Amino acid sequence: MSYVNPGGAYTRDSRYLATRITADGRDGFPVEAGRYRLVVSRACPWASRAVIVRRLLGLERALPMAVAGPTHDERSWTFDLDPGGRDPVLGIERLQEAYLARDPDYDRGVTVPAIVDVTTGKVVSNDFARITIDMSLEWSAHHRSGAPALYPPALRDEIDAVNEAVYRDVNNGVYRAGFAGSQKAYEAAHERLFARLDLLSDRLRESRYLVGGTVTEADVRLFTTLVRFDAVYHGHFKCNRRKLSEMPVLWAYARDLFQTPGFGDTVDFDHIKRHYYVVHRDINPTGIVPAGPDLSNWLEPHDRAALGGTPFGRATPPGPVAPEEAVPGAHNPLAA
Repeated sequence: MSYVNPGGAYTRDSRYLATRITADGRDGFPVEAGRYRLVVSRACPWASRAVIVRRLLGLERALPMAVAGPTHDERSWTFDLDPGGRDPVLGIERLQEAYLARDPDYDRGVTVPAIVDVTTGKVVSNDFARITIDMSLEWSAHHRSGAPALYPPALRDEIDAVNEAVYRDVNNGVYRAGFAGSQKAYEAAHERLFARLDLLSDRLRESRYLVGGTVTEADVRLFTTLVRFDAVYHGHFKCNRRKLSEMPVLWAYARDLFQTPGFGDTVDFDHIKRHYYVVHRDINPTGIVPAGPDLSNWLEPHDRAALGGTPFGRATPPGPVAPEEAVPGAHNPLAA
């Protein structure tokens, strides 16, 4: 399974399923508590966005979650963490089965996050950017009391602009560096990545959060890349001008979010490392997973509160993680 485009730049396949789950059910899939199953891998940054937003908004009961294992082959993510290697609700071993149930000729990526209609066993949506926005806007009837406004109307244009730049240069930028098929493509992606990180550092030097005085969708999207940076992207993807821990503003910002309920308590560093270093054999042919880095520094004081703002404003933090969704203690310093 190769991810590198020999001699050229990496291009992500963005042909995602267009159907959505909405409050009015206009695509044939109305919001309905318990009808759908969110399939994720804690290894995947795109899926991790959905895990965080789901927890912040309190959608655990309305939108149950299935966690696939951290590795996969060329066919599909698998449910190897579940007894018998089969998801107990969907009754399938591979996520691919839900994609093929929707379309027997499906020939695109079997990606996470994916939302599956439990009543039919078919994937409804896998558009990671749309899924989290719809959690905020379409699933609002099922938000917990005190849920934060992650995509408030007054800030949407600014959030969208920040998200577009962060996706292009950072979220996808690390992949463009890591999967580059030529020196020229790698250097261009590397330069663009760190130029954007410098701009984000400047933005966050005087502001606790990316947009406004509370956490928003923009912070969620940047966090899932930053939290993987030193463990994976710095070495594995050759994004090595500096480590995150050597970028003072972004490092403090990332620690602030990590220590905020709903962010760090969803992170599984073991799954993250095993996915990248085992699956990407074209850039790590031995499959050896690094022992480091030390994770205890994620709990060091961040001193970001002095900038003003509070994580949730007038909203409240989410409650404790449900035991069945808790990350193992050895995989996360918050759980140790």
